[in-house]
Amino acid sequence: MLRTTGQSDTAKIVDFSGKNAGLVQKIAALKAQDTGGNSSQDRFNKALRTVAVLQTTLELEQLTRLFSREVSATVAHSSINYCNRSRDIDLTVGRSARYTRTFRLIVENQELGQLTFSRGKPFTHKDAALLEFLLSSLVYPLRNALQYKNAFQASLTDPLTGVYNRSVIETALRRETSLARRHKTPLSLVLLDIDGLKIVNDEYGHEMGDNLIKAVADCVLQSLRKTDIFSRFGGDEFAILLSSTARRGAIVLAEHIRKNVEGAACMFGQHAIMATVSMGVASLASKDSDKTFFSRADAALYRAKRAGRNSVKVARAR
Repeated sequence: MLRTTGQSDTAKIVDFSGKNAGLVQKIAALKAQDTGGNSSQDRFNKALRTVAVLQTTLELEQLTRLFSREVSATVAHSSINYCNRSRDIDLTVGRSARYTRTFRLIVENQELGQLTFSRGKPFTHKDAALLEFLLSSLVYPLRNALQYKNAFQASLTDPLTGVYNRSVIETALRRETSLARRHKTPLSLVLLDIDGLKIVNDEYGHEMGDNLIKAVADCVLQSLRKTDIFSRFGGDEFAILLSSTARRGAIVLAEHIRKNVEGAACMFGQHAIMATVSMGVASLASKDSDKTFFSRADAALYRAKRAGRNSVKVARAR
């Protein structure tokens, strides 16, 4: 249920599965309510045109904008909000207003989230019926967009930990290095290696090793900002790219992460494995390329491991 100031609105469940999915059936259901104006055939043609428009994009925000534009000719509204909590999606097109009408969308037993329309005056029952009818043109393009988003996210994500994969950090390094130079803002990189992972794999098996990798990744995530880019780029190796973060801030963060990991335990049956990490920190120097920037952080990480592990070392200045 979504709420806006001035009116609470319980989401109406609209199931487009099976026999409810067809536009023709929706038209038949609306014929009895037709009090003039657009005919049912006009509505049918409008819905078909809307489907054609919506099939031109797989991007969720653009899809919502196109749907809002198509609907506005039939039912005036100030905004549309699309919310899908299971996928952490909450986007609004337009400016939210006092009165709302919310629909919870289901197709073929799959929850697609809910759509909330708002405007400055109440929606009539006829408005609600028209909106429900027009939603039948949205559900399948919406499902396709969600599937595309999932596939795209999977291509960027490490399947074990759920954090970004190596391709993301490599692309981000090039982009963020260029942006930091252009805007003269600080940029730091932290490389992290889980200490003794091979020993854990040999003694307890790779399932325990995988559990340890996931536990460390979860521990690191708790310390990061949303703008930080956290990526797994090797078996036991991770990278954290910190925009607008100077050397001192990166060192403080690295030490905070090191202590958090050191204090956590990974349980496997009756066994508790205490993890530690070694970390190398570098801040972008004036002569750095993205490759030398990474190499300096990597050299600092190597020194941390040679120094006895469970430590943070800082890259030497260029």
